[in-house]
Order: sequence, then structure tokens, then C-alpha cells
Amino acid sequence: MRPVNRIVNRVLLGITGLLLVALGGAVLAVGLGAPAPSWWLHHGRHDVLLSDAERTRWRDTGWWWPVVIAALAVLVLLLLWWLVAVLRRRRPAEVFVDTGDGDGAVLRGRALEAVLAEEAGGLDGVDQAHVRLTGRRGAPRTHVRLRLEPHVDPGTALKTLTTGALTHAREAAGLATLPAEVRLRAVKHRAERVS
Repeated sequence: MRPVNRIVNRVLLGITGLLLVALGGAVLAVGLGAPAPSWWLHHGRHDVLLSDAERTRWRDTGWWWPVVIAALAVLVLLLLWWLVAVLRRRRPAEVFVDTGDGDGAVLRGRALEAVLAEEAGGLDGVDQAHVRLTGRRGAPRTHVRLRLEPHVDPGTALKTLTTGALTHAREAAGLATLPAEVRLRAVKHRAERVS
């Protein structure tokens, strides 16, 4: 998940949670006998959610209740999709390392990301490197973003990355393959006035 999406997701979850807690707390307080505020939909503890008039108002219109039920079903499906997207772990917490003696070990995914980012950031002409692991623990994939200095040839930087940092990580973890998606971006320097 991209950082902007993660921030938006957390803000939306926070706002939704606050609204639900406030609404639930208000309903609970009125239900337990607290006086209802003037703006509240209901006026007392024994007031119903929908009166007979409100419930039967659309009875003659055949389209009303199917539309309401369909809209609520779509809302539930969207909320379930959102919940699955939030709960699904896209980054492996650990990577299985083949030790070559029939046994294995596990390596923390964040540690592998940090080492890859450090080695990639130390390449000539690389201003900044960011590495993220995805996939399964036995078959990880890497997503690398490099910010290159203006004088660096992107092809050379990519070749150096694949023969250097990515090859070292693949060999150290004992992986047959380590697929990588690499995004290269040039650093933009602002023009400065020379007097």
C-alpha cells in the first residue's frame, strides 16, 4: 500500500470510528434514560426508530424497498471489501532462507528491506533508495524506487542494482529467483540565482 493510500485509509477509518462511537454512545445514553438533545431524532427512551407512518409511507411504491435493500447490500459489500483490503498483509513478515543443509531459517522481511535499501542507496549516483517486499515468505518479490542524480545514466544504475544489491540479497537468502520491479526517478534541483 502506498504511503498516501495508507494515510487516507487511516484518516477514513478514524473518522468512521469516531462517528460510530459518537452515534452508538448517544443511542446508548438516550436508551439508558439520559435526556435527548434538542437536535436528536428521537425524543425519549421509548421512541421507535421508524414510526408506523414512516414505515408505511412508501408502501404503495413498489420500487422503494428493493432499492433500499440493494443500496444497503452494496454498502455492506463495499465495507467487507475495505475490511479485507485492510486486513490482507501484502508484505511478508519473514523470508524463508534455505541454509543448504536440509534445514532452513527465517529472516525478518523488514531487515532484508533495510539491507537492500542501504546497499542500493550506496550506489554511485543514487540519491535515495526505498525497498518494499511483497509476495510470500518462500517467494518474495521486491519493489525498488531509486532517486537518481541528474548525471547518472538510468541503464547503468539499473544494471549496477541488479548485479549488485539484488544479486547479493538473492544469494544471501538462498532464493532461486528474486523478481524486482524497479522505478527510477531523477532528482530535480531548483535553479539558483547566481549574483
